[in-house]
Amino acid sequence: MLTGTILTARDAAHKRMHEILRDGKRIPFELANTLIFYCGPSPVSTGKSCGAIGPTTSARMDFYMEELIANGLRMTMGKGNRSLKVEEMIRNSGSVYLVTVGGAAAYLSKRVVSCETFLWQDMGAEAIYKLEVLDFPAYIAIF
Repeated sequence: MLTGTILTARDAAHKRMHEILRDGKRIPFELANTLIFYCGPSPVSTGKSCGAIGPTTSARMDFYMEELIANGLRMTMGKGNRSLKVEEMIRNSGSVYLVTVGGAAAYLSKRVVSCETFLWQDMGAEAIYKLEVLDFPAYIAIF
């Protein structure tokens, strides 16, 4: 059960991070201190802290993992398998890949205390969101 701060990032955010790093610039947050959750929250309903927040398929981000690990990323969370290459990278770098339950987005949103756009609001649901979570269910899949 995770408690603390998580940043979300899906395909478009990963592409933007890749472009920033490729151009020799720094991502505006510290990868080494970040858990990246592969999801995009749905719009918030009245009276709730977050919309539905289910994981997306992690393998879609595998293309970017070597570069992100090389720049300090040590923890990711989503659903599904990773490629054998990424699994090896995770193990060799001392990183951790967590999975959370797919198909339970409404339940997972109840574990989110706050949700705010953190970076790249122009990307809508693909923006990076900052979540504060309490007792968020996750399982270690690769370490």
